[in-house]
Amino acid sequence: QVQLVESGGGSVQSGGSLKLSCVVSGPINTKPCIAWFRQTAWMERDWVVAVTLGQTWRDIADSVKGRFVTSQDYDKKTVFMEMFDLKPEDTGMYVCAGRPQPCRWLEDQDPSSFSWWGQGTQVTVSS
Repeated sequence: QVQLVESGGGSVQSGGSLKLSCVVSGPINTKPCIAWFRQTAWMERDWVVAVTLGQTWRDIADSVKGRFVTSQDYDKKTVFMEMFDLKPEDTGMYVCAGRPQPCRWLEDQDPSSFSWWGQGTQVTVSS
């Protein structure tokens, strides 16, 4: 079965940076869509970014555009998200999600379209 494992979270001050990683393991024969969601204390999942692993296609939320940058290592089945100029409102549990099909605009922003989920990595930004 496919597993997603996140890492890289931590506590930083406002303006700081972090780099999150999502490693995808298991039987993957396609170019899957991998997305990051920020889960709040109220268990809401706010979509952040999505990339198709193995392709250049990516989509990023307006709230983080210009501050968050995605990259990937296809051979290692890893998606990275570098977070710059972090703000207190970026605080949350960042959870990696995936599905076998490539990303599609708007569909990649909907948590219900993803069948693989990681455990998450906590990001805390203090003012």
